[in-house]
Amino acid sequence: MSIRTGSNRTLNPMAMQALDKFKLEAATELNINNEYKSGYWGNITSRECGSVGGQMVKKMIESYENQLANGTPTNTSMKAIKNENKNYNLANKAGNFVPQG
Repeated sequence: MSIRTGSNRTLNPMAMQALDKFKLEAATELNINNEYKSGYWGNITSRECGSVGGQMVKKMIESYENQLANGTPTNTSMKAIKNENKNYNLANKAGNFVPQG
């Protein structure tokens, strides 16, 4: 048994229930042992848990790709657009460079 360090936190606490529902949907799609429905995953094999996690990632990537294909701006693309509009003068930020030697 491991000691929890608390480093694996959800960024948005309100998303915890949605992630749990998503995990149950992924387990159902993969026909994983029904013992997970009680909320306790301790009797599920590592292989099955890994399959559920992999299925979740696959669905998230698929959703993101669909957003990109449909032209729906995502948070990352919006940040890129905002950064393109800024006029950066890196020479002023870096200071004067004087070569040695």
